[in-house]
Amino acid sequence: MKNKKELIRVIRTPEEQIVIDTTGKKNGRGAYICGTLECYLKAQKNKGLERSLKIAIPADVYAALESELKELHGNV
Repeated sequence: MKNKKELIRVIRTPEEQIVIDTTGKKNGRGAYICGTLECYLKAQKNKGLERSLKIAIPADVYAALESELKELHGNV
């Protein structure tokens, strides 16, 4: 268990886009992952985000999320 502020929120928007919600207030179905690259890769491998967001996530979206995560945390 981690503090909510230590987690990163990933949302599925009403337009079916997958984005990182840095504010925690964007509209859409959300899922939380810890801010480490290891945690993100584990969520990608076991399809945790796909189950939580109830949508199939293409590889290019995962790549974009990974680069955005690295940018947010200075090369996690």
